[in-house]
Amino acid sequence: MRQELDEKIRSRTARVGVVGLGYVGLPLAVEFARAGFKVTGIDLNAAKCERVNRGDSYVGDVPTSVLAPLVASGHLEATTDFSAIRDLDTINICVPTPLRKTKDPDMSFIVSASQEIAQHLHAPTLIILESTTYPGTTDELVLPMLEKGGLRVGQDFFLCFSPERVDPGNPNFQTVNIPKVVGGVTPACTEIGSLFYSQALESVVPVSSTQVAEMVKLLENTFRMINIGLVNEIALMCDRMGINVWEVIDAAATKPFGFMPFYPGPGLGGHCIPVDPFYLSWKTKQAGIEARFIELAGYINGQMPHFVADKVQNALNDHGKAVNGSHVHVMGVAYKRDIDDMRESPAIDVLLLLQRRHAKLSYQDPHVPELDIEDLRLKSDPAAAASADCVVIVTDHSAFDYAKVVAEAPLIVDTRNALKRFNSAKIVRL
Repeated sequence: MRQELDEKIRSRTARVGVVGLGYVGLPLAVEFARAGFKVTGIDLNAAKCERVNRGDSYVGDVPTSVLAPLVASGHLEATTDFSAIRDLDTINICVPTPLRKTKDPDMSFIVSASQEIAQHLHAPTLIILESTTYPGTTDELVLPMLEKGGLRVGQDFFLCFSPERVDPGNPNFQTVNIPKVVGGVTPACTEIGSLFYSQALESVVPVSSTQVAEMVKLLENTFRMINIGLVNEIALMCDRMGINVWEVIDAAATKPFGFMPFYPGPGLGGHCIPVDPFYLSWKTKQAGIEARFIELAGYINGQMPHFVADKVQNALNDHGKAVNGSHVHVMGVAYKRDIDDMRESPAIDVLLLLQRRHAKLSYQDPHVPELDIEDLRLKSDPAAAASADCVVIVTDHSAFDYAKVVAEAPLIVDTRNALKRFNSAKIVRL
């Protein structure tokens, strides 16, 4: 069985399947299609499948000019029908793994995808879970579902975990050139998983087990979360003492060893850093270990939108105005610059906090044309900045005309140091 699958992968005649066509799944599907494989994407969202089959991309890192020829040549197609698995040789699971409000992992998408795969599983097939999760998920949750039909892991089918490392909007590192960590349930699983990725991606890093691979992703994002929490706390200290935290960080970054610069901001956003560390925290609680760094960093980062709202209120007060009734214009609502992804965006928290303080709100974002969150419904309106009592830079998109903002706005709260090159009494920095 292994030799048969090995030969299909090497000859690129293997039929590749990707379950979940979001920010992770679609770029992965595109890379394997570009490598010459025939790829079938499976997603329950019919609208996504229709757009893929038209060659129309909805993911910023996948230009339509790249997607369309792959669809036209027959190398990439999408469907909502899981029975397509019967014809597939490899399957990558790239479904969401959100947190519940209680900070517990929501495994429902992984469970649902695994159950569907199990119904149509045949020998030989390679299955790779890419969804970020807690250590032990692949072996303890996915494997038993796949073995129910009597097939044996490492012989009839091969199961691995490989953490996604997507960084939306990064012009230098995308799916094809980000090193791919992969760990299998058995050594044979790791070997064939590594062989598979090496056909389309530049670098593969095999590790000894699925648990190691699962832990790799959590370490990477916990490292970032904790260091961002640290620098956010330093920002709070510097604010209280009247010190420019941005100047402090820039000066510290001149040290050629022992220091890596992280930067404060209005809060954490995105699909990974605000979420992934809590998978580790939840898992360690099952083992009787308290993840103190994670919980503390999560608390500090969660307080930053409140700090920004206070900063806006205090800035208006210093200019003789109350936040109640004042027009506050927010620049940027995506979670990071130059993308349209709003998952966990701190801008939403900032807007809702200001709304509760009865500010009149407007916003602009070239990547997000409208908002409809809770009872907040707004459309992007760049012209509204001219009449605002205060402009708040929450996401520093490169398309913004910062010189114009400084010239026209009576008061600016800059949470990203976007106005670093400007000196003006009207600018209030984080």
